[in-house]
Amino acid sequence: MAAIVLVAVGVAGCGAASGGAGGRGTPLTEVVIASDLPLTGSSRAQTESMVQAIEMLLKERNGKAGGVKVTYRSLDDATAQAGKWDEAKCAENVQGLAKDAKVVVLIGPMNSGCAQIQIRTANTAGLAMVSPSATAVGLTKAGGEPGEPDKYYPNGTRNFLRVALADDTQAKAGASWAQSLGVKRVFVLHDKETYGKGLADQFEGAAENLGIDVVGVEGIDPQASNYRALVPKITGAKADMVYFGGITQNNAGQVLKDLRSASKDIKFMGPDGIFEDAFVQAAGDSGAGAMATFGGIPPEKLTGKGKAFIANFTKAHGKPSAYTAYAYDSAGLALAAIERCAAGTGVTRKCVLDELFATKDFEGALGTFSMTKTGDTTLSQLTGLKVKNGAWAFDRILDIGAAT
Repeated sequence: MAAIVLVAVGVAGCGAASGGAGGRGTPLTEVVIASDLPLTGSSRAQTESMVQAIEMLLKERNGKAGGVKVTYRSLDDATAQAGKWDEAKCAENVQGLAKDAKVVVLIGPMNSGCAQIQIRTANTAGLAMVSPSATAVGLTKAGGEPGEPDKYYPNGTRNFLRVALADDTQAKAGASWAQSLGVKRVFVLHDKETYGKGLADQFEGAAENLGIDVVGVEGIDPQASNYRALVPKITGAKADMVYFGGITQNNAGQVLKDLRSASKDIKFMGPDGIFEDAFVQAAGDSGAGAMATFGGIPPEKLTGKGKAFIANFTKAHGKPSAYTAYAYDSAGLALAAIERCAAGTGVTRKCVLDELFATKDFEGALGTFSMTKTGDTTLSQLTGLKVKNGAWAFDRILDIGAAT
């Protein structure tokens, strides 16, 4: 099994890794792929399986790609104090990776806010990033915050790719699903983070375009002990659904608990940031009927290579999480790029980066897909899920026609 090294590297800057061995210089015969994920806190149940998926792939390939030795380094971007990803930790981790000339790909991060911090540093160092799950629109294309995405790429060359669909598609698909359920009035909440607020903004616009009345928009305090004072605003606005843009770790379960204390009838929908067992546990009995969109296909619905991967993973490690296969394919893209470089001019950061963006018809666990010039995937299916019998369950494939 590929070695995992959990490190915390503090450096002042990025050094000259992008210009020396592994950058544009001497080809490497040994390389490192690293992952950066929140392994501390409630996200661990999900991210541990992502690490295991990357390990599994490297074991299948005997730790090599095109004859080049590949080792794996796993970093934790969360802290016990935060209980989730931490800005300082994200910055510290990427600085250390950027300075290490043997690191040619960063798998991650999981969270879009962390990606905003890391992309700039990695970009300056010419280090490729492949995220299984960072979905904020502005990381790769316009439609998010002012100046996005160009402000993340100071050297003018893209270095960030992702295998999950961006939030604009997820928000539009969610709004379409809400409309099909007869929702007329929606109250939009968000956790004030890049991912959550971005999705809330996208959902608000998509809902209005479909004729759904947005009767309120509010950011919550993720550290609040309860949200009972918020509930009268929602019920007073006569909302028939609440859309929560955010992640489980920012108190999504408590929001739903307090909503249910006042109303059993108001629907509750969130994005893939709540599509994890931790949300169901946090919401308790109040979670029944909660809905989530997922910018992809859940493990149990994968076919072909994906079905075989899930069977092998389950046998070795138990139940996969929503993004287990996405981590597997993120690493698969990296190894394929390294292999093509090894067969050509040699493995350097620049070559690996170029080959990642040149990916066409990659056959992975998620299906056959390519990467676009913006770093987005050509995968197109989204999923709607509901909490049933104390667990997330597949409900429907969402119409991508409404999400493009």
